[in-house]
Amino acid sequence: MFRRPVLQVLHQFVRHESEIASSLVLERSLNRVQLLGRVGQDPVMRQVEGKNPVTIFSLATNEMWRSGESEAYQMGDVSQKTTWHRISVFRPGLRDVAYQYVKKGSRIYVEGKVDYGEYTDKNNVRRQATTIIAESVSYWR
Repeated sequence: MFRRPVLQVLHQFVRHESEIASSLVLERSLNRVQLLGRVGQDPVMRQVEGKNPVTIFSLATNEMWRSGESEAYQMGDVSQKTTWHRISVFRPGLRDVAYQYVKKGSRIYVEGKVDYGEYTDKNNVRRQATTIIAESVSYWR
């Protein structure tokens, strides 16, 4: 008499948990970035104690547009906005090649993913940083 309700509750709980687990497995997401721009500084290689080294450089991308009423006749002022991106290369082979061959002013194409992180600066203040984790880096002519 007592055992049956306990088994039913347990069975419902297990079925509910398995439905949650299967819905998590089926869901897909995408974190993908493609950037084409110019390198702002020569790469630096950093290594934190106990962690793998990383090559870091900045990349500038530009947006240009015309302001004014008649864009068809190319009238109006040209405006430009530059956005700076911090690129981090962790992959061992790519990290070394990027450090050796990427130079300030080079036109580079980067594919990777966006990473949002936190760090503590020298004044012990917590700061947020957005970084592009590069999966491929290539020259663009």
